[in-house]
Parts: sequence; C-alpha cells; structure tokens
Amino acid sequence: MSGPSLTHIGAGGEADMVDVGDKEVTVRIAVAQGHVRMRPETLALILKGNAKKGDVIATARLAGIMAAKQTANLIPLCHPLMLSKVSVEITPDETLPGLRIEAMAKLTGRTGVEMEALTAASVACLTIYDMAKAADREMEIGGIRLVRKSGGRSGDYVRKEG
Repeated sequence: MSGPSLTHIGAGGEADMVDVGDKEVTVRIAVAQGHVRMRPETLALILKGNAKKGDVIATARLAGIMAAKQTANLIPLCHPLMLSKVSVEITPDETLPGLRIEAMAKLTGRTGVEMEALTAASVACLTIYDMAKAADREMEIGGIRLVRKSGGRSGDYVRKEG
C-alpha cells in the first residue's frame, strides 16, 4: 500500500518521535488562523478596552507567542525548537462578528513549525474566550487551520480556499 503515511507511528504501531537528524537545515515558516465569534456587544467591549480582565487583544497576542514557544511541552512527540520569530495578529471582523487570529512561526532548522503556529493561534483564541467569558459565554472558537507553510523536504503548501 503506497501513499501518505503517518510519520509518528512506528513499524509496530507504537508512537514514535521522528528522527530529523538527517534532514536538511532550511528556513521554515508556517502560518495558521483561527477566529472567535461573539456577540457584537462583546466585540465592542473588547475594542473599547473595557473588559474586566484588561486588554484582551494584547494579552491574547502575548499568550499565543508564549504558547508557540511551549509547543513541545504540550504536544507529545513535537521536537523542542529554537524559534527565530513568532507573531500573532488579531483583527476585528464585524461581519463575523468577532476577532480573527493569524499566527506565524519561523525558524532555520531541520523540522517544520506548523504545530507552533497552530498552537499559537489556538491559545490566542482560548485567551480571548477566557478574558471575555464574563460578558459572553456563548462565544465560539473555530477555523483553526494551517494556511501555508514553506521550507523542508515536502516543499511549500498553500491552503486552497473553499
């Protein structure tokens, strides 16, 4: 049987950490997205800076960056990485209504940073929920996904919209 295979499963079906020692060192970048849908009043409260716990957007941005740096401690079999850059952009979207999150992780190394970007986006969304839940427990987190990645043996990937 040929085709895609799971890289973290050993020959006997056991969980296995991938050996990246022989992989080429390249610049690797990954971008992930997510969103938090909320009531329009909640979005207005966040944008005015009047949430009980403080600046929701700044806190969520920092939480996402910190989370990317801790990915190997959270996700079994992820390699600890020396990230060279992590950014988290949080943009209001009144048509959602809510906040859209885009996280980017970058390094020069032997393994990709998809999990770091996805972790950053996820934790930024969770932080927004935590910071604003007193005003809106109906918030919904969604759309967590890899948008694009570059570098490495598998080459570039860009998500097809639709």
